[in-house]
Amino acid sequence: MKKVLVLGAGLVTRPHVEYLLDVPDFHVVVASRTLSKAEALVGDRANGTAIQLDVSDETRLHDLIAQSDLAVSMLPYVYHPLVAQHCIELKKDMVTTSYVSDAMQEMDGAAREAGVLILNEIGVDPGIDHMSAMQVIHRVQKGGGQVVSFKSNTGGLPAPEANTNPLGYKFSWSPRGVLLASKNAARWRQDGQEINIPGEELFDNYWPLYIEGLGWLECYPNRNSLPYLDTYGLPNAGTMFRGTLRYTGWCQTVRKLVAAGWLSDETIAPTGLTLGQLTAKLMGTPGRDVRQEATDYLDIPENSYAFYNFDWLGLFSGEPLPVTEGSPLDVLVANMLAKMQYAEGERDMLVMQHEFMAQYSDRREKITSTMIDHGIPFEDTSMSRTVGLPAAIAVRMILQGQVELTGVHRPMMPEIYEPVMAELKELGIGFTETIEPLTP
Repeated sequence: MKKVLVLGAGLVTRPHVEYLLDVPDFHVVVASRTLSKAEALVGDRANGTAIQLDVSDETRLHDLIAQSDLAVSMLPYVYHPLVAQHCIELKKDMVTTSYVSDAMQEMDGAAREAGVLILNEIGVDPGIDHMSAMQVIHRVQKGGGQVVSFKSNTGGLPAPEANTNPLGYKFSWSPRGVLLASKNAARWRQDGQEINIPGEELFDNYWPLYIEGLGWLECYPNRNSLPYLDTYGLPNAGTMFRGTLRYTGWCQTVRKLVAAGWLSDETIAPTGLTLGQLTAKLMGTPGRDVRQEATDYLDIPENSYAFYNFDWLGLFSGEPLPVTEGSPLDVLVANMLAKMQYAEGERDMLVMQHEFMAQYSDRREKITSTMIDHGIPFEDTSMSRTVGLPAAIAVRMILQGQVELTGVHRPMMPEIYEPVMAELKELGIGFTETIEPLTP
């Protein structure tokens, strides 16, 4: 009997735990600060145990890892190095879906010395993006070619029939992280030139992208793409770009929310103000006609996406504030949560598209690889399946002796990505591919 310790019981954890509970001779312990969340995941399964754990109790954490064969950290990313330290000390393997932090990378030598595998970035983004990209990159290289351009774009969105608000977005968790990401700077390589965009200009740089089977979306750059030149083994590629996908109108709207001051996290005293009055206060305008003042101050005509979305969010209105203390961002988050959640039974959607330019001695090709995955009504979201299932498959492979790596790794090697991607396809999560010959 193999014992798996799953730390955390958040929104993306259910498919992960369900998969592991179905593996013969696996016992799954789910540890959460909120016991009821762990109990809901385990249910009445005989091979599952739910326990309460505050991860700051390192003695208890250490004991639980010691009693397990492998630990999965579904905790906030700041806790992963702590879990890894205990895993290395106890010679236990570890899996997480989060990015490799500097602190985690520094443990590579200790993990190798201990004979331990710390597998990171085995979710969707990061995770499926890496594995699906490396499948094509390695295939091109084995065929005698090289990838000279790589673009990858991903978005978690409402499914078309659930796209029922003008912003084209819904939240199943706090919007804070999504909104704060809109202030990130971006870097990428385009046709041999490095492009740097400061955070305040991020949403001045977006463009339409057509997704076969879905239609037109907006694409904007996702942070720093340059490290992926080395991560994917493409140091000489002329283009390396990673972007985020949204429905049309999102980028213009968020750009103007930033310009209006709504994404400020500076504490204010908004008591007694309406949403419209706070908009005027943030813009520094009198507030006598907030709509007109916003039109002038933000340069948003009444027929623009941004104006319509501000109006739909109530930001010109006499509605009371949803919270009476905190920052403008706190007010906006609470307002969006009230207006932009999934209704019961609505599906989310995960869209991912890679575009490769492959150069061979006798030809050039454009390879487009696309995944459009939908959530299951009244069951699991696409986000939870695409995050949780790759990690669960990797856990099974490690504990069944199919992976012999040690150290800190991403799923970039065929012995991991080939079986994981094959099983995901069996579970209904896969890519379609087109190859277009290009003139030499």
